[in-house]
Amino acid sequence: MIPKLDDYKSKWQLESTDMIKPGLEAITNALKLLDHPEKKLQVVHIAGTNGKGSTLTFLEQIARLHGLSVGKFMSPCIVDVHDQIQINGQPISEQELDAIFKVMKKAGLHNRLTDFELLTCVAFLQFARKKVDLVLLEAGMGGREDSTNVIVPIVSIIPSIALEHTKFLGNTIESIAAHKAGIIKIDTPVVIGRLPEDALTIIQKEASEKNAPLRIIGEHFEIEASLEGDSYSNHEKGITISQLERKLPGRHQGDNMALAITAFFEVADHFQLTVETQKLRDGVRAARLPGRFEQVWPNIYFDGAHNPASAQKLVDTLQAEFPNNNIRFVIGMLADKDVATVLSIFETISDEFYFVDFSNERAMEAENMIGISKAAKKCILNKKISDFTHCEGITVVTGSLYLLTELRGRQEFL
Repeated sequence: MIPKLDDYKSKWQLESTDMIKPGLEAITNALKLLDHPEKKLQVVHIAGTNGKGSTLTFLEQIARLHGLSVGKFMSPCIVDVHDQIQINGQPISEQELDAIFKVMKKAGLHNRLTDFELLTCVAFLQFARKKVDLVLLEAGMGGREDSTNVIVPIVSIIPSIALEHTKFLGNTIESIAAHKAGIIKIDTPVVIGRLPEDALTIIQKEASEKNAPLRIIGEHFEIEASLEGDSYSNHEKGITISQLERKLPGRHQGDNMALAITAFFEVADHFQLTVETQKLRDGVRAARLPGRFEQVWPNIYFDGAHNPASAQKLVDTLQAEFPNNNIRFVIGMLADKDVATVLSIFETISDEFYFVDFSNERAMEAENMIGISKAAKKCILNKKISDFTHCEGITVVTGSLYLLTELRGRQEFL
């Protein structure tokens, strides 16, 4: 469920379903009724298991500092439906969303789409109406059959591939990679992160078949960390950019930053812009993203680690940032995720867990999570999260971005 979306659907009597229905037929027909707003946009398309939001955030800041107006469509929301569609960092307003729902109602979209497809149409209409220079478009699930995959981008980005949404995407790395590879378009460059070998093979095959230039981290470009800041090197362009000081911690965020810089070179070529080193540095430094190792109180962090790959990255970051601190987790997860593996990863650095019930139909009950956990100290959360500021050590609230969204709106938890 997307908070507040139902309010607009009810107001305009424009129904859609919250079911997941992969495929492009419905969205294609809907966009035809809307006079194809997606064809008026210049897009960067991103799909992957983890790292999408962070990569787009780095890219957004860099692009804006180079003078481009930037529309961004991301999921899930931070607070409610409005912040999923932003222009230059500002969420779509109630008045703008009302105006777009009026257009969609008149076009006859009632009962034609899923919620995510409907929201994709909203994003395309908003960005076309506002005539933004650049759209950063995040796939909702997979790629090939995701409703966002109706555009031809300037560049595609695939930060990572791991097991996820196996009910829809298949239960092997190869099958999931085949879905992600679907965002690669003919003669269109694609920038990729550190992928498993089986996934890399699939991506390389798709890129070859579509004559899509491939830029691979560690081969065509790389990132090196130092005390003075990260150093980015692009071997094709023969350049090195040092003193990149990012506020998003962790090695994986260094990779995401490098992907964004590499993609921006493609964007700059498209718009015939000169890439300015200091603006790259300033953009990297300005990048922030709620729910990605986000400090909400002095010793309390929110992080939406929801699968084994992101859980391990969170553990690595905690060990690097707080090597001598006690760690405790406040956690709620969706039942269709690999809960047992995620918990086992967190249990390598902590033996103290507080489980949370939250109002998502896919959420696993906190009592069930306690049964899965092997931690010595485990219970259902019975205090406000802010109360942990009085406890020794670091508290990490994690497990699902949907959990973090709900917590922000419920004062009895904060």
